[in-house]
Amino acid sequence: MALLVAFRSLKHRNYRLFFAGQGISLIGTWMQQLAMSWLVYRMTNSAFLLGLVGFAGQIPSFLLSPFAGVLADRWNKRRVLVITQTLSMLQAFALAALVLTKTVSVWHIILLGILLGCVNAFDITTRQAFVPDMLEKKEDLGNAIALNSSLFNGARLIGPAVAGILIALVGEGMCFLLNGLSYIAVIAALLMMKIERAPERTQKEGFMREIGQGFSYVFGCTPIRSILLLLALISFTGVPYAVLMPMFAGNILHGGAHTLGFLMAASGLGALAGTIFLASRKNALRLGMTTPAAGAIFGLGLMAFSRSHYMWLSMLLMSVTGFGIMVQMASSNIVLQNIVEDGKRGRVMSFFAMAVMGAVPFGSLLAGGLAGRIGAPATLFACGFCCVLGALLFSSRLPYLKEELEPLYGQKDII
Repeated sequence: MALLVAFRSLKHRNYRLFFAGQGISLIGTWMQQLAMSWLVYRMTNSAFLLGLVGFAGQIPSFLLSPFAGVLADRWNKRRVLVITQTLSMLQAFALAALVLTKTVSVWHIILLGILLGCVNAFDITTRQAFVPDMLEKKEDLGNAIALNSSLFNGARLIGPAVAGILIALVGEGMCFLLNGLSYIAVIAALLMMKIERAPERTQKEGFMREIGQGFSYVFGCTPIRSILLLLALISFTGVPYAVLMPMFAGNILHGGAHTLGFLMAASGLGALAGTIFLASRKNALRLGMTTPAAGAIFGLGLMAFSRSHYMWLSMLLMSVTGFGIMVQMASSNIVLQNIVEDGKRGRVMSFFAMAVMGAVPFGSLLAGGLAGRIGAPATLFACGFCCVLGALLFSSRLPYLKEELEPLYGQKDII
């Protein structure tokens, strides 16, 4: 019975198609992410360049997400996703060609990372806003969001482990090639969908005016503003831990690409457990309290991991951090999607993308530069401490936020 509750969104045909196609594609995405990090580390042995590559690939999300939010509210979301997934596939093939022909340079990786970041700014925002359009019953929205996260983290468990083995056997180029091929599955799934109801559209009043309306809506609602600010803080200070993982795998744990793959897979395993935990919940109530608790777990996990010199302990702590960060982000997403107005969903999700993805490049650049000066362990400890501090501050405002959330839940028939 509990299993049926956890996977109830799969009864919707469109969502089943999306789930299957995206599941295949995300494995390739995680393979490419690990392969790119290891490629840069192998070519440069530089913490700063690891941070720079992360910055270049994610800064477009910060700059372009507001425009993507307006387009998601105006345009056919499925059509936008077909375009973005096709462009992502072409980027992966270009990277594979450069690596397999042994002509790749760091500037190639940075440029292609920027191009992919521009595509992702539109893809992530539109994909988040598209979830309700795939469901016939709105009460399954929270479950669908949680299952999306479980999909992401199931791939995070498989992709890095496979990539680590492939890198050791045949090199990074094969990871990029397989990622490009994996996009065929999600593009086919999108084309096979039958979206019966037209998406909500706002009156077209000009880009800047609609961006301003979205900004006023987001920052005029205290719960939405508070959730996004905590997300931004954790994304800035905590999520960039990923760019330092090659240094921990190579310098601290004295391993290779397979060590990095196992660490990232352990993080994915913890995150997968977190999303299954969320998917088994029947509604969005009390998730406001779950959000800061998960943020604190993530921060404490990072602090402990920064002091570990044993592989088994590092993998265990990576599982803890994976659980914490995914529950924090997914629960925030569920609360936001349940209380937001349909006509402004795309723009709110664009601010969500800015908080999650847009803050990461600045954090990646800072983490890479700081690690070069004080070392990766001290940098990661400081990052974890900041996450815990932010979670405690959010918790201190919970009684006030709960008073404002309950009327919004009532309006949406969640209570």
